[in-house]
Amino acid sequence: MLTPQDFERYERQMLYEGFGEEGQKRLKQAHVLIAGAGGLGCPAATYLACAGIGHITLVDHETVSLSNLNRQILHWDDNIGEKKVTSAAAKLARLNPSTTVVPIAASITDSNAEHIIRDADVVVDATDSFDARYVLNEACMSAGIPLVHGGIWGLCGQVTTILPRRTPCFACIYPNKPEEYQGPPPVFGVTPGLIAIIQCAEVIKILAGFGRLLAGQMLYVNESNMDFCLRELQANPDCKVCGGRKELIH
Repeated sequence: MLTPQDFERYERQMLYEGFGEEGQKRLKQAHVLIAGAGGLGCPAATYLACAGIGHITLVDHETVSLSNLNRQILHWDDNIGEKKVTSAAAKLARLNPSTTVVPIAASITDSNAEHIIRDADVVVDATDSFDARYVLNEACMSAGIPLVHGGIWGLCGQVTTILPRRTPCFACIYPNKPEEYQGPPPVFGVTPGLIAIIQCAEVIKILAGFGRLLAGQMLYVNESNMDFCLRELQANPDCKVCGGRKELIH
């Protein structure tokens, strides 16, 4: 049940038609797993905690470095050398004490992915590795868990919501792994911030059951010229993960 503090904290979002008290209860009961505690994961975790998600699991194996601090907003100078999940969890606990945050300092692999995501209602892809994305996609498709993908490059980004058995999966979109970029990729902090916030909006709509999702569509953002465009995604009938099978989205 919502507490008096919940009603005061979340009053403004509960005013939204179609969300209300029932929507807030659903967020409080939800478990969201965020894969990655970096440029995308930090703002995603921040806004989901602010929204009142009851349980957030953060998964990341890396430690904080100075070069992270132009975009990874939950990590500060005195966190350099700490595990990212430890640094992020400490800030989130202060931001919203009513949200339970579980840090997992590990890489997501074929051997642990299904175990790590098994209790999640939604998984947020905030990784920077195609290998991790393929593993997450396969685990989510197997478990029937929605996956909200986000990716960034410089001032460009993309978001889509993948619904098992209803939309093309990540392996349909990228049947072959793109060629690896040599060296650290360019990124402005504003780009993962914007993309992560769109991912959060998708998560909230999934959990509360309202609005129109980016399901079967990819939203592309180019901040250099402020171009936002939607593209329809096609299922791959030969996909080894989902087989291109999908039901009609209503």
